[in-house]
Amino acid sequence: MNTPRPLHGAVALAARRPVAVLAITAVLAIIATAFAVQLKPDAGTDTLVGKSTDSYAATATYRRRFGDDPIIVLVRGSLRKLLLTQDLERLTGLEGCLSGNVPAGATPPGGAGGPCGRLQATAPVRVVFGPGTFISEAARQLGTGLARRVQAAQRASTAAATLARRDARRRGLTAAQASRQAAAARQAVLAAFQQATIALAARYGLAAVPRIDDPNFVSTLVFDASKPTGTPKRKFAYLFPTKGGGPGRTALIQVRLKAGLSDAQRAAAIRLIRAAVAMPEWKARNGATYAVTGAPVVVADLTDSITSSMRILLVAALFVMAGTLALVFGSRLRLLPLAVALAAAALTFAALKLSGASLTMASVAVLPVLIGLAVDYAIQLQSRIAEEQDAGERGSGERIGAAPAARRAALLGAPTVAAAAAATAAGFAALALSPVPMVRGFGLLLVAGIAIALTCALIAGTAAVVFADERRAPGWLARAGARIGPSLRGARELITDNRLARAARPRVRAAAAAALATSIRRPGRVLAVAAGVAVLGWGLDTQTRVESDIQKLVPGDLPGLRDLNALQRSTGVGASVDVVIEGSDLTRPEVLDWMIDYQTAILKRFGYSATRGCGEAELCPAFSLPALFSTAGSRQSAADIRALLDAVPAYFSESVITRDRRTATLAFGLRLMSLDQQKRVMDAMRSELPDGRPDGVRARLAGLPVLASEANAQVSSSTRRLVTLLAGLLAVALVLLVAFRSTRRALVPLVPIALATGWSAFVLFALRIPLNPMSVTLGALVIAISTEFSVLLAERYRQERERGHEPEAALARTYRSTGAAVLASGVTAIAGFAVLVLSDIRMLRDFGFVTVIDLTVSLLGVLVVLPAVLLLVERRAAARRPAAHPARVPA
Repeated sequence: MNTPRPLHGAVALAARRPVAVLAITAVLAIIATAFAVQLKPDAGTDTLVGKSTDSYAATATYRRRFGDDPIIVLVRGSLRKLLLTQDLERLTGLEGCLSGNVPAGATPPGGAGGPCGRLQATAPVRVVFGPGTFISEAARQLGTGLARRVQAAQRASTAAATLARRDARRRGLTAAQASRQAAAARQAVLAAFQQATIALAARYGLAAVPRIDDPNFVSTLVFDASKPTGTPKRKFAYLFPTKGGGPGRTALIQVRLKAGLSDAQRAAAIRLIRAAVAMPEWKARNGATYAVTGAPVVVADLTDSITSSMRILLVAALFVMAGTLALVFGSRLRLLPLAVALAAAALTFAALKLSGASLTMASVAVLPVLIGLAVDYAIQLQSRIAEEQDAGERGSGERIGAAPAARRAALLGAPTVAAAAAATAAGFAALALSPVPMVRGFGLLLVAGIAIALTCALIAGTAAVVFADERRAPGWLARAGARIGPSLRGARELITDNRLARAARPRVRAAAAAALATSIRRPGRVLAVAAGVAVLGWGLDTQTRVESDIQKLVPGDLPGLRDLNALQRSTGVGASVDVVIEGSDLTRPEVLDWMIDYQTAILKRFGYSATRGCGEAELCPAFSLPALFSTAGSRQSAADIRALLDAVPAYFSESVITRDRRTATLAFGLRLMSLDQQKRVMDAMRSELPDGRPDGVRARLAGLPVLASEANAQVSSSTRRLVTLLAGLLAVALVLLVAFRSTRRALVPLVPIALATGWSAFVLFALRIPLNPMSVTLGALVIAISTEFSVLLAERYRQERERGHEPEAALARTYRSTGAAVLASGVTAIAGFAVLVLSDIRMLRDFGFVTVIDLTVSLLGVLVVLPAVLLLVERRAAARRPAAHPARVPA
């Protein structure tokens, strides 16, 4: 394989100008780090499903028309003590603060710099709907209605008096008699109005003009007189939910943020809402407590928790990798590969920042993978330079310099490393086929990172080796190295030369030698056993469980999740799912009838009943358009429906139907459950949408639970995982064919690569380690790591055979050189990922377990099986080659 001219030129430049190259690399790394640390976590739904999906479009429509998923302020305490005392005024004040509604010219509670003032200034909230707002608006509407009725009665009495006077004069009565007739008519109208008002007051228990501070009015409005004292009316369950009936102890305030907020704006709004709820001005005096939760809060807390934990663990992993390199890498510059890897990681994430992208959970997982691959490239090139120096010393008796050795390594070793890196990148590029944007971003970011890592290893790594070899280090650095060196050597000897290490070392070497000898003596049997295990693993992979219950994957003390569990314990629901209804006119009676029928059927299917309440039901009713039309008489005609919608306060009606009456929402409360169970519920809801739906009406599921369950189903599908693996193997094969221009050289390394995916699946199933949304795509990692190991070893074996060594000798030389470097880089990467096992977040812990297993199985499997494949292929090729004829001797 010829060395590409740019590749050789880059190495030659680094060997010729090491100081300049190192200075430029250092400056770029520092600048890149400054950019990379500015990356912000992205918890948006754009990372879960593609924008072309129907669920994403429906969710986008819902949020554009009605606001983001609701943030819930859970109020726990006796409803009688909360609503029938001055605590109701505090609750109303809190709702006004959260909405940012402060009268013009008034100072917001807490001042302009407080949470209320900042919520008013930034205006991130679209609507707030809670008990205080509802009761205040009801009192206002009733008071306004009463005033209108009084004015109407006065106008009617005046008109009746005028008509009676005119009629009396027409009949010839005197003026005094006409006045008496007019007064009687006026009194009759007012008496009728008085009787109607008394009847209305008796019906609603009103003793005076409705006021929010009137306990009688509030009690009559909210509580059901036919039930035990303090039991809220069933129709107000979206405000005062009860799990199984009885006196209420829960109230809900819903805060919907505006659609289109950036991740930073959404996170800032959540912080302000939490700060506002904690203000002493709103603290209840009668025992009620507040908690902020809801899907947006849980997602934000989860993202912050995982991102911060990942960063802490990665710092620890770097120290572990540095220590491992110092122990297993037999080079004078043991930590150089890690330095190269860190520079490559900084440049990669700076490029991510400059591209305008954000930091998803998957892109955080790119970092340890990228560092492991970059360490491998640097170790391979550094080892090849050292080999060339040793070879020159053996040939001429004098050790050659690092610069000529680097140029020779660029001719012999760098092309193979570059081909392996390109094949690895192709394996990760197969993830671009995933329907989940977060997974696609993971693969594409790794492709870019691999290119950057290889460039850094070739240029910066070579420059550092040449710089160190020419002893151009400043005096202070040399003196520091002279002081630190003995300590490092002492620490290394303490670890590697203790009794346990001395006892284990010969056994490990003997086991490795025995494994290699077995592969050489019985290659067919070794390959048959490896293939059998792989086939078994592929079969078992379809049975591997994918854990998708978020409560089991994250810390139980996560504030948002803890409060969400409290919400479910109190109300029976922990999330919400919406059906977005669209049509030219949704005020038609048949549309509302269909919505009510669909809601009734779905609730019954999933265990809800009006008498039992939510209880253990998987779905419960939530506030939506049918709640406004609970009786058939209220929806007899389109005119009746429009009249009622016009009479309802705008903030109330526009939470469930848009002003143009073309989009409405049908909402359901959803119990906390695994994503697999959520998908089952969503599929059932979707399957019943067409039944009886009126013409011209479109209905689609929307909301975060819909997006999350669909993304999980796509990622965890065993069929899709298999397709992704096959696509990865095909991509690797195509790249190797282009690079080597030889079918044999391209396909032979693929055999252990393909088998490694089955070995990994078998071990994971045997250990009963479930996959999760973070680790389920790591089959691509098996291909990538196996490709790296297999291509490097296979090409080095080919080079040793071309130098005239017999197969056994060629394998021994390959494993002493490239094999040792592969082992060093593999052990270093495994040590780094092993740190994740110590995480208190199960998602990260399982991710660490899976990755360590994948890397270990790939490393050991390739080291053992590749020799058998190489020997079998070579023997078969020799058997097919025609026997050489003896040369003819001239007469």
